[in-house]
Amino acid sequence: MRSSRVAGEADGAMSSAESSAEASKGSAAPGVGGAYRVLARKYRPTNFGDLIGQDAMVRTISNAFEAARIPQAWILTGVRGVGKTTTARILARALNYELPDGSIGAPTVNMPSIGVHCQAIMESRHPDVIEMDAASHNGVEDVRQINDAIRYAPMSARYKVYILDEVHMLSPQAFNALLKTLEEPPPHAKFVFATTETRKVPVTVLSRCQRFDLRRVDADLLVRHLAGIAGKEQITVEPEALALIARAAEGSVRDSLSLLDQAIAHAAGPVRGEDVRQMLGLADRARTIDLFEAVMRGDLAAALTELRDQYDTGADPAVVLTDLAELTHFVTRVKFVPAVADDLSFAEAERKRGRGFAEKLSIRVLARAWQMLLKGIAEVEASGRPLAAAEMVLVRLAHAADLPSPDEVIRALDEKAPPARAERNGGAPAVSPPRDARPRRGAHPAGRRSARAAFRGCARGANACGRAARGLDRARRAEARPRRQGRARARRAAGALRGWPSRDRAAAECRPDAGQ
Repeated sequence: MRSSRVAGEADGAMSSAESSAEASKGSAAPGVGGAYRVLARKYRPTNFGDLIGQDAMVRTISNAFEAARIPQAWILTGVRGVGKTTTARILARALNYELPDGSIGAPTVNMPSIGVHCQAIMESRHPDVIEMDAASHNGVEDVRQINDAIRYAPMSARYKVYILDEVHMLSPQAFNALLKTLEEPPPHAKFVFATTETRKVPVTVLSRCQRFDLRRVDADLLVRHLAGIAGKEQITVEPEALALIARAAEGSVRDSLSLLDQAIAHAAGPVRGEDVRQMLGLADRARTIDLFEAVMRGDLAAALTELRDQYDTGADPAVVLTDLAELTHFVTRVKFVPAVADDLSFAEAERKRGRGFAEKLSIRVLARAWQMLLKGIAEVEASGRPLAAAEMVLVRLAHAADLPSPDEVIRALDEKAPPARAERNGGAPAVSPPRDARPRRGAHPAGRRSARAAFRGCARGANACGRAARGLDRARRAEARPRRQGRARARRAAGALRGWPSRDRAAAECRPDAGQ
């Protein structure tokens, strides 16, 4: 009964996916029927060759398929938008790849054309490839349905593949219920897990799977990928706009395609860098470089004027300081790795002027600016007056940037030291007398002895005063007690005080001339 429920859910998903596929086919031209496929879905990879930035994973899986060393479970982890669910579907397609003529009878990663099951798998409507959202199906009952249905052979495909997205959302009881099936599944079943939080997945589950960490895609690779998609869409996009989108995506392919889609709609024509900056709320990169140069030069008036101008044009002060921090990081990287300046994700002006900053600024200045900007960003975000807080950060940064480093101060002091006097006869440098022959600093030896004696007398007097005060305090407390023992202790303490120096004597010993 539970297996029939799973099959019913798969049939319902198949029918809904078929209707959505038919609707997308009917919306080839934009505006027809009001349906539009976003770029992230339209250009979703369908084989391992289309995946970008995941070469290590593709190589490992390809070698495993060629050697027929296919595990029973994979777990794919990484940040959002790097291709976890897409890779899971490609794995399901490779496991069940068949051609109509029957020429391929084993799993393969070489899929030059659409196979018998490929279209249904990529559209998530195949009855033997069950996708389950673990965020909404996270109980023991859901896992029990999988355990009951996995015993039956697949309907039409070679393997029955279970794809569990956001698997870390399963409850501890659900994970425990899955362990036995995951370790020893039937020969016709495979598991593919996808998660962004590997730490929340039990170690007992991780040890039963082959783990692949999907990396963030590099910005220059994202720029080339976006440029290719823009060419297919016949849309003109400036390289600066592509670089801004790639940096804002932070290594996520889906985020970059979503931003490109939004930029195309925002620009309503050729996409320029200015359009992307307005869409993202970013300051002009050239103006950020000018602000950085003014601050590093110590020109506070120009820096405050530039900050005010950017604020008047709609730039957020916290974003301006964040851009300054990113530029500081870029200049520091260029200083140590000059090849970083060849990255296409940065604008031409930024790369050219970044090299100049790297040659002029020392690492101490850059490190100090980085620390001050990090603290300043937190201050601006927490302040009720962000512009005033940002201006104070620039004031501190400009004054700190003009300060010399400790080694520069020592070098300057050494250069200002007077040269050794030359002798009058011939100009030869004067010879310093031996150390023992030099007169020692201070007064006459008798005066030094008197000073030492006075110091010892002051110390003795101070100690005597302290002892007397403590003794008097103990005596007062003891005399206040009505018991005989307390009075006897007070008499002993008072008798002990008679042998101690008086206050006048201690003061006399503290005089400078007491030892003379």
